[in-house]
Amino acid sequence: PVPGRCAFFVERKKRFCKMIPAAGKRFCGEHGQQEEENGRKRIPCPLDPKHTVYEDQLQKHLRKCNSREKPKPVYFVQDINAGLKDVAEIPEKQVPISSLSKEELENLIIKLKKASNGLELRLKEQILSHQALEEALSDPKNGESAFKHLKQQASILGNMEKLHLLGPGRCFVEFGAGRGKLSHWVDVALQNVENVQFLLVERATTRFKVDGKHKRRDSIFERLQVDIQHLCLKKVPILEKNKLPVVGIGKHLCGAATDLALRCLVESYTACSDGENEEPAPKRSRTDQTEVAFNNSADNESNKGDCKRVAGIVIALCCHHKCDWTHYVGREFFKSVGLGPVEFNYFQRMSSWATCGMRETTTRASTSEESEDQTNDPEEHEQTLSKTESGSDTLQGVLTVEERKEIGCLCKRLIDHGRIEYLQQRGYKAALQYYTECAVSLENVLLTAVPSPSLIPEPTT
Repeated sequence: PVPGRCAFFVERKKRFCKMIPAAGKRFCGEHGQQEEENGRKRIPCPLDPKHTVYEDQLQKHLRKCNSREKPKPVYFVQDINAGLKDVAEIPEKQVPISSLSKEELENLIIKLKKASNGLELRLKEQILSHQALEEALSDPKNGESAFKHLKQQASILGNMEKLHLLGPGRCFVEFGAGRGKLSHWVDVALQNVENVQFLLVERATTRFKVDGKHKRRDSIFERLQVDIQHLCLKKVPILEKNKLPVVGIGKHLCGAATDLALRCLVESYTACSDGENEEPAPKRSRTDQTEVAFNNSADNESNKGDCKRVAGIVIALCCHHKCDWTHYVGREFFKSVGLGPVEFNYFQRMSSWATCGMRETTTRASTSEESEDQTNDPEEHEQTLSKTESGSDTLQGVLTVEERKEIGCLCKRLIDHGRIEYLQQRGYKAALQYYTECAVSLENVLLTAVPSPSLIPEPTT
């Protein structure tokens, strides 16, 4: 062994351990069990066998082990935003697209086009910017990847400003916050504005967070480490206390997470009075006429209550192939056009063709180089799927690359339209728009929603 290093030989790696043991010891803490010095023995931790502990200190260790089950926060309500409770609606066995016959695939595409008939499929291009990011966008020190994210963040802020969502007396809730970059730029844009709060929702522990670096005393940053599926915003202490109108935001909120966030804002936060997991309110109609009537019903008291506390929603959509029928908020829309969980299962997987369908199969060497570059950025959610999922090999000869791309885009718009109708039925003016160029991000659609004009909440100052 190297002098000053652990004397334990790691058989798997064919070398000695490189850890530095304590003074006077031959082995590091992990490998000290080999000599059982002074009768003490190290054993695997029963909570997580990946690390060991002295046997005589086991009880003390179990009380502070990072793998122990921690008490749930007050805002944790099991499956409050999960959606579907009837498992009978979920198909048991999902047949891969590659297993479908040509006729079955054609029938699926016919259903897709029929359901999409009459929908607004050409989205408005609304690529904006914001002065808060001007300096960062012109900084040559930022590389191509950073510049790409800055352009997206600038456009999201520009769209928020256009909807009058950047102002005092707001609590900005960033779903899938990651490092908290989007909230950071919202805070920069509101540097002279008072009474602003930020809640950053992220289920995973995150390194290199930026929210901890904010030194402004008049803005509050708080992290909620919880899955959106179990988040009851109504029970978050800071919201209970100050009752500020909420603005829900998110950049590349993956698949089902978008549906969970929408339900979290529109149902469990605004309509759930006691934190119980209740399905709120109005009976939904499947006809366009009654839906329009419901949307225009400004005197609907329950709807006023629903919209009172959510000032707006701005979410950059992403990864439709990760959507789930159980959590999807547009199930009623799908049923109204004669579709169900089986079709949804295929459409959400076919949606990946919009971004993967145009990628021709290349040599193994060039593919590995490209994928290495594309996956280097942890914040980018553009999907990389297997050949079977993307259909690049299995559908050769059945559909061309352009046809796959067109069908994939159609699947995305159909899924998104269900979300729009869901919001409209609850009194929101909702829209989809392109917020950045395809060259910046292939996932370039932004969902925005604000309460109908008669229901817009007054800011709290």
